[in-house]
Amino acid sequence: MSRFIEIVQGLLGRRPAYLQVGAICLRTRKGRREVLMISSLDTGRWIIPKGWPMKGRSLAGAALREAWEEAGVKGEVAHDTVGSYAYLKQQSGGLALRCEVNVYLVETDSLSEHYPEAGKRDRQWMAPEAAAESVAEEGLSGILRGL
Repeated sequence: MSRFIEIVQGLLGRRPAYLQVGAICLRTRKGRREVLMISSLDTGRWIIPKGWPMKGRSLAGAALREAWEEAGVKGEVAHDTVGSYAYLKQQSGGLALRCEVNVYLVETDSLSEHYPEAGKRDRQWMAPEAAAESVAEEGLSGILRGL
């Protein structure tokens, strides 16, 4: 029986990650690049807009939509990913899902004050290095440091 448990645990450990998309929203101010960070809904820590792929949208298009819904960003999205990172998404029942986030750059044209999650999250522009230091995910930190 223990061999059966080892096999099942081994298979569960190899389960592929769930795919999400994320947006690094950028602007240039006084000749310097800045990244828009938003607070997470549950812990308030700094994150980038991210979510699930959407039917009828490319992955880049879904990332742009998440930037709008979570941060009020209007802009142009790059269609190639700038990288990816993994994190554990806590579910309401206590289970955690391993998610792989494909990240896309968004050149921000404007920020709206009226968007779906307005009032639920804080937004803050940061230098890429400060943004890298503010996130918990090592892979996202590396992407931000590379900007």
